[in-house]
Amino acid sequence: MKAVVFGSAGQLGTELVRELTRRGHAVFAFDREKVDITNADQVQSTLLRYQPDVVLNAAAYNQVDVAESEPWAAYQVNALAVRHMAVTCRELGALLVHFSTDYVFDGHAGRPYTEEDRPHPISAYGVSKLAGELYAQAYLDEPIIVRTSGVFGPAGVRTARGNFVEFMLRLALQGKPIRVVEDHVASPTYAPLLAARTIDLVELGHRGVFHIGGGTPISWFEYARLIFQIAGVEADLRPTNEREYRTAARRPKYSALSNAKIESLGLPPMPPLEEQLRSYFLARQQYATLSRA
Repeated sequence: MKAVVFGSAGQLGTELVRELTRRGHAVFAFDREKVDITNADQVQSTLLRYQPDVVLNAAAYNQVDVAESEPWAAYQVNALAVRHMAVTCRELGALLVHFSTDYVFDGHAGRPYTEEDRPHPISAYGVSKLAGELYAQAYLDEPIIVRTSGVFGPAGVRTARGNFVEFMLRLALQGKPIRVVEDHVASPTYAPLLAARTIDLVELGHRGVFHIGGGTPISWFEYARLIFQIAGVEADLRPTNEREYRTAARRPKYSALSNAKIESLGLPPMPPLEEQLRSYFLARQQYATLSRA
């Protein structure tokens, strides 16, 4: 199988490239320096040149709060770029795998969301991500859309914005009180497992919308506490809530995702979040060792 991966330098893109290569597929990887996915001509020429069987779009504008002041920038990357890919995938007969987010939901359900739940985004970022889903479905009969939540992977050590784990560790080093919301729940997801489950879907011939979350609904405060516990880091962690900690963008209060559908297809359940974090810290340590070598 020939695969093109957009967003290859990010946490998920890095793992997609690694897992595809490990399974013996031919991989052509592109980050923002190589291809501007908001440029339709660049996307088309790249895909026509490499003639892939599958295109995996791990690129995203994910600055949730900044998107409120620059919604067009978010829409270009998260929506129109997906349209560019879908149009050329239709021309080539290629499969498009597009990654979306739990933020397409409003968080009012109070339980893990399933693929049958109706999206209702409450932020510019969420709107742009839902639009990307709709573009993929408008131009292609059978794309794969994978919604996920709170992705963290070893590549976050070197990426500009990192991830929640790295953010918490940086704050702990400052020795100041760390306030994290206790009234918002998600299902943080380990990037290597997300990549593996996604490629399983591709190889098994499944198509449609799928949720691949970390499998453990947890508040961001409890998640932070678990991070410090596993890392063996002392931190002055204090709970806060939505009323006290205002952000530019509204966020769903309960956006955990149900993995029941992928499990019904025979894919392995996600391990407990504690196990995913331990895997992260082991991979993080190995990554740092390789970087020093």
